[in-house]
Amino acid sequence: MAQLLILTGPQGAGNHLFAKLFSAHPEVNGWTRLLDEYWIGHDQEPFSALWRDPTLVKDYPWHTAEYHVTSISCPYRDNGRDAWPDYRAFIAAVEAQNIVVKIAIIGRDQNILQFQETRLRGRVTYPDFLHQIYGLMPHDPVFVSQELLYLYREAYVHQLSRILDFPILFDASILEEDANAKYLSPVDSNWLDPLIHKASGSQKKQ
Repeated sequence: MAQLLILTGPQGAGNHLFAKLFSAHPEVNGWTRLLDEYWIGHDQEPFSALWRDPTLVKDYPWHTAEYHVTSISCPYRDNGRDAWPDYRAFIAAVEAQNIVVKIAIIGRDQNILQFQETRLRGRVTYPDFLHQIYGLMPHDPVFVSQELLYLYREAYVHQLSRILDFPILFDASILEEDANAKYLSPVDSNWLDPLIHKASGSQKKQ
């Protein structure tokens, strides 16, 4: 039976990154154009028309692959305005075609999300997704993390593939630039440092 994996999460959580990751395997029908371009607007995502109008789901050529993946952020931008995916209608329409729906919810550090969303959208938008998340929980979603992907890399990808029972081809090139790095700077010291040094026996002698 064919499967559709829905990648979703707040704006800026890593939808493009995970869309590249899950679309790279040759058995997967996904956002393959994104593999050749660094960034493309979500209005050009292959399933975007179906998200806008779930009645189109019945006419989609599901027979062309056993594995499909779609990426949608919440909210997403549609003709320059914020729009919110109708998860319930979309999922119901897909399941009506006897397609197994799986969901991966993407996470990213909440402080970085605040910085990124304010910079690009003018407001913090991830609470919009938090209001929607409980409607996805009955579908037993798997939570995926941008930070864990960069940290554990191929080992993490293999684990995701096993948990989701979904083919993933690991391509290290998509991790060449850590999107979090531009938001981070080192801290010279913290009030807790002396206690940690003392406990670990590494306190510097005066």
